[in-house]
Order: sequence, then structure tokens, then C-alpha cells
Amino acid sequence: PTIAGNKGSCKWEAKYHFGKGKRFVHNKIRAQFTLQDGLIIKHIDDFDFWKWCRQALGPMGYFLGWSSFLKQKVQQKTKLQLARFIQKHKL
Repeated sequence: PTIAGNKGSCKWEAKYHFGKGKRFVHNKIRAQFTLQDGLIIKHIDDFDFWKWCRQALGPMGYFLGWSSFLKQKVQQKTKLQLARFIQKHKL
């Protein structure tokens, strides 16, 4: 990680099995974050969405991974899952 003042960044890799089909995903991610009082208050990940789609969704990801429609659908689902996690764990 690199930290300068209240800004930081790092590169990291996620390896996991995705979805019901348990497709293997190896995602290389660039992260940027903002710190306040020793805590991360803003975190942005950047990665090749089309590459992720091809791995996670197979043929559908290959053909539709470039589209803003699919990206928005994935973002909506992810935000909903994160909100449920936060609610469940009272974060």
C-alpha cells in the first residue's frame, strides 16, 4: 500500500469461485481510499469489468460484459448485497 496524508492506494488480487456454477475468478484490482481518524471513509476499486464478466458469467459475460446495462445490473445487485450485510452486522 501507498499512503500520503489522508489518501492511499494499493493493488490486490481476488481469487474465488462465483455463483451457482462456481466459476473461478482471478481479479486484479487497483484500489484508492481516503482515510479519516485511522479509518477508511471512502474506497474505490477499479478493474477490468469485461475480463471479470468473462470469468464470472461465462458466455453471457463475454458477449454482454462490455455493456453499461450489465454493469449497472451487477452494481445494483452488489449494492443491495452490501446494504444487507451492513444491516445484518449493524456496521
